[in-house]
Amino acid sequence: MSKKDYYDVLGVTKGASKDELKKAYRKLAMKFHPDRNPDDEQASEKFKELSEAYEILSDDQKRQTYDNFGHEGVNSSFSSSQGAADAFSDIFGDIFSDIFGGGSGGGRGSSRGADLSYNLEISLEDAVFGKSLNIEIPSKERCSGLWNRCSYCGGSGVIRQQQGFFSMQQTCPQCRGEGESHDSNCSKCNGSGYLNKNKKLSVKIPAGVDEGDRIRLSGEGESGRGGSRGDLYISINVRKHEIFERDGKHLYCEVPLDFVDAALGGSIEVPTLVSKAKIKIPTGTQSHKIFRLNGKGIKPLRGGKVGDILVRVIVEVPVNLNTNQKDLLNKFKENMSHTDNSPLMSSWLNSAKDFFKKL
Repeated sequence: MSKKDYYDVLGVTKGASKDELKKAYRKLAMKFHPDRNPDDEQASEKFKELSEAYEILSDDQKRQTYDNFGHEGVNSSFSSSQGAADAFSDIFGDIFSDIFGGGSGGGRGSSRGADLSYNLEISLEDAVFGKSLNIEIPSKERCSGLWNRCSYCGGSGVIRQQQGFFSMQQTCPQCRGEGESHDSNCSKCNGSGYLNKNKKLSVKIPAGVDEGDRIRLSGEGESGRGGSRGDLYISINVRKHEIFERDGKHLYCEVPLDFVDAALGGSIEVPTLVSKAKIKIPTGTQSHKIFRLNGKGIKPLRGGKVGDILVRVIVEVPVNLNTNQKDLLNKFKENMSHTDNSPLMSSWLNSAKDFFKKL
């Protein structure tokens, strides 16, 4: 039985934001959660389906793979009920936060660092064969200056309020959940607690990447407030090549062809990304004819058959002819037969004659 589209499962469009995904999942997960439907097998299956869809679409890398390749591309991405449980826990932690004004768990509050994005321009050769490149990105780092325990929350990162039978917990507004505060007179960061720095990283570009692909470097984003660092997402931009154009796993190029070689036949040398290749030109080759070099293209990033190079020949009409060359061409023209030597011209002339008779 084929799986339903993940976007349809959550009832969102393909361009839905993360916030829209979260809201849609929250609403449906509360409706179909097994605890609310203890004897309903269909509700249980629906909840599993929702959790799987949310885990895939809430992860940028998995979502991109799903958008490109569908369910086949992410068959191994959904690990089991543990991933769904983590996603469900995160969503319903937000629900408790909405109700009680703070986190649902005890102890010190924390927040994950922000993700960073970086546009990396590479050559076509680097995209095809892969390469390790060094980059430098701006980043916020936690200041190494003096940090003191927060006097407002006692270092817990949260404050609790008792209202009747209920004990409500919320993130400390003074330290923002960190449990400590930075020296406001710090000369290093001017009291902000964070420094703007440039960080050098080595990025491994996998062979076969294409324009618009993204590479995630886990933990290379900004520092969190008591939580883990964010991730760095590198967007690939491929520079225009002087010879080749790319379409998926295939490469295209145009090569000028001498009109004599086009008429008499012969062979020409054409470039590949690693060397040269010879193409045999049959007699009577017309302009825009395409020749295929099998297996000389690109090996797909996610595996599969290597692509081809497609060479389009453009027959070039000679210019700047001298008197002798013109005389030779005129003699050649006198010996031409439209019927035998120019079938396209002959066909057109016959059609034109029929058309003129009707006028």
